[in-house]
Amino acid sequence: MKHVLITGGSGFIGSNVALKLLAQGVKVTVLDNLSPQIHGDNPEETSPLYKSIKGKVKFVKGSVTSREDWLKALEGVDAVLHLAAETGTGQSMYEIEKYINVNIGGTAILLDILTNEKTDVKRVVVAESRAIYGEGRYWSDELNTFVYPDERPEATMSEGDFEVKYPGCTQPLKLVGTTEDSLVHPGSVYGITKQVQGQLVHLVCKSIGIESVSFRYQNVYGPGQSLSNPYTGILSIFSTRIKNGNGINIFEDGMETRDFVYIDDIADATILGLSVPGISGNAFNIGTGVAIDVLTVAKTLIKHYGKEVPLTVSGNYRLGDIRHNFADITKARNLLGFEPKWSFDKGIEQFCRWVNDQPVQPDNYEASIEEMKQKGLYK
Repeated sequence: MKHVLITGGSGFIGSNVALKLLAQGVKVTVLDNLSPQIHGDNPEETSPLYKSIKGKVKFVKGSVTSREDWLKALEGVDAVLHLAAETGTGQSMYEIEKYINVNIGGTAILLDILTNEKTDVKRVVVAESRAIYGEGRYWSDELNTFVYPDERPEATMSEGDFEVKYPGCTQPLKLVGTTEDSLVHPGSVYGITKQVQGQLVHLVCKSIGIESVSFRYQNVYGPGQSLSNPYTGILSIFSTRIKNGNGINIFEDGMETRDFVYIDDIADATILGLSVPGISGNAFNIGTGVAIDVLTVAKTLIKHYGKEVPLTVSGNYRLGDIRHNFADITKARNLLGFEPKWSFDKGIEQFCRWVNDQPVQPDNYEASIEEMKQKGLYK
């Protein structure tokens, strides 16, 4: 691994990986369209993520939906880290064509080039997502087996019953870590696109003799993430609400959980995926293996910012949202040698310290909720 192309390399994960690779003496090319939703309206001047890599990498401003841009970016690279994607789970449910064109279409162009053109690429690493699993993995004492509940019906959620159910089970299910061989059944357009990306990369790369690795990242957070994107990143969304003195509306009953993983751990795991030999064809969960509920997240942020805002557990919900999911990272430990170094408490303290040093961003969250209401996805 001497020269790595990172698509979406000006983004949150991509820029952090780029800086770590550069520190190791690896040459980096970045292909990125500097999307205003992530980087703001004048990204070349104002995006801290882009500015962190500016002048240090070969930068190709372009889109993964352009074959010409791919060809420029692939010159001389021996590994591809494909991160560029549309990422909002809720937004994906009404911007369907865009999500499929960028996430699946962009990946298809890369693989078409690798199949039909001469390149130096020896390994492709692609970002899948925890979203491919839909609801997480559970244990049923009654059935004496692991079960994978389907998407929760609106009829039960509208009555304030938010926990998952499984046919034949009358007792509560026990949440356990999601393993890589768990059922893949995404509950959003975004999740489907990430599933297909991973499947395409593994299938095509194997057929043409290129190594492939995919990562199913959990909820990534940390210094540098976008504080102005109202569609993704619950820690950023809550932080921007608090900084603007606005109240936080906790969906459902606040007990829904996620696995929050710090950006440094994500970058370290990703570099292992680029460099560790003998792992081709594998998908890896990358998280902490710890489930944190959303109400705890909101209270922790309010405490760190020292700014009291109204906190409402409303019972509102979004169709397509999952209830619980956290990663079983045994495979990443065993095959990659990955071990998360950042606990949630330590990571959230570092994140909040960084947020306190940033200009307060406009709070566009209500507009994003209004979009979902108009599409019938927010209740």
